[in-house]
Amino acid sequence: MSASANWTISSVRDALTAKKVSARELTDDYFGRIERKNSELNAFLTLSKDRAYKQAAAVDGLVAKGSSLPRLAGVPIAVKDVLSTEGVRTTCGSKILENYTALYDATAIARLEAAGAVLLGKTNCDEFAMGSSNENSAYGAVQNPAAPGRVPGGSSGGSAAAVAANLAVVSLGTDTGGSIRQPGAYCGIPAMMPTYGRVSRYGLVAFASSLDRIGPFAQTVRDIAEVFSVIAGWDQNDSTSANVPRPDYVADIDKPVSGMRIGVPDEYFAAGLDPEVRTKVEAGIALLEKIGCKRVSIRLPHTDYAIATYYIIATAEASSNLARYDGVRYGLRTNAATLSDMYRKTRRNGFGAEVKRRIMLGTYALSSGYYDAYYLRAQKVRSLIARDFAEAFGQVDAIVTPTSPVPPFKLGERTADPLQMYLADIYTVTGSLAGLPAISVPCGKTPEKLPVGMQIVGPHFSEGRVLQIANAFERAGGFAI
Repeated sequence: MSASANWTISSVRDALTAKKVSARELTDDYFGRIERKNSELNAFLTLSKDRAYKQAAAVDGLVAKGSSLPRLAGVPIAVKDVLSTEGVRTTCGSKILENYTALYDATAIARLEAAGAVLLGKTNCDEFAMGSSNENSAYGAVQNPAAPGRVPGGSSGGSAAAVAANLAVVSLGTDTGGSIRQPGAYCGIPAMMPTYGRVSRYGLVAFASSLDRIGPFAQTVRDIAEVFSVIAGWDQNDSTSANVPRPDYVADIDKPVSGMRIGVPDEYFAAGLDPEVRTKVEAGIALLEKIGCKRVSIRLPHTDYAIATYYIIATAEASSNLARYDGVRYGLRTNAATLSDMYRKTRRNGFGAEVKRRIMLGTYALSSGYYDAYYLRAQKVRSLIARDFAEAFGQVDAIVTPTSPVPPFKLGERTADPLQMYLADIYTVTGSLAGLPAISVPCGKTPEKLPVGMQIVGPHFSEGRVLQIANAFERAGGFAI
């Protein structure tokens, strides 16, 4: 077995069935890869070896008995460190939870393990999923394996880097305003955000509850579909989980896309888009036309308000959600003479600069006298953005845009300018605000060999269609365009 083998879900299944490799050997291999590379990449924060080997032994027992294997049997996975894992440290990339061990599993993780997946460990992320570069983690920045010296994207940069560097076959991240899609684009791998409510948020440590979603990273679109078929579906533990039918997303993935109408919004190709990114995405759209899709120009007129709207709503919800970290219930406690001093010192010592910034912005937006002017108005604009998409989907089957306006930027390049950092999400926050599913797929590289991502957005609960288009794009050679 090659130590650099690029395993996929199907190749793992085939190798286990043919007894060419055991789940134990595959787990050993991946822990060896992590040991060799993680000191350089900083993609993993915690390894769960006991749990991984227990699961591998269970899979090998099924193989020995000749039993049918579950869908993800033996597949090494990694999960972002904002997902609760029973008995495993869950830090959210923050000092305030440095020594916190979760008491239960997130639903998404429980479903992956029920399908036979082997959990290798927890991946690095921007603190409480707040960031666009993975430089806000209390445990150091993640390096981009596809573009050394540059950011892997945030906030799920560790999950993206783990898959891009072949330290896991697939991984889970979370997306609030682009935190799955943008790291996927920057690390040159497919990455999908589902419709809001399609995947249970039970066990996800909240950043912005009306926006947060869980989704997969992988090397291929088919593997995205495989994982998504496992984690999607209604969950009684999550009141925002949608009780709608769940198809098998792999079953129809190879259907032809000829005749599909692809919307290209004028607003996403205006000033601010890097010329090299534009060239690659235009080439990607041309390839979709070549395989039978029809390009349709559309308008999404409220796009210009998306960043302001998102950062008001997201910070307001963050201010509310992070109020629980006060040194009383769990996590860091900084002792002080009075209760109010303990609150202040705990939060001052436990939270990083970006988290503090967002708490202050959100508290201000929710404060008396400003609620109507900021938060309420932002919610009204959010409805207008969602209406733009609804009207567009009356004309087209899917919408194609750049994932990010720029290729991965250098580590440290934007840390002193939060507004420039926020603008990296300008093409992803719109779909987040509207609750839509979207996937970022690789779309070649710039002359400097920097990955470029192309985003495919669909109507609510149209993940199957989005995956179908992405898969056709991959099979046509779009990843290396």
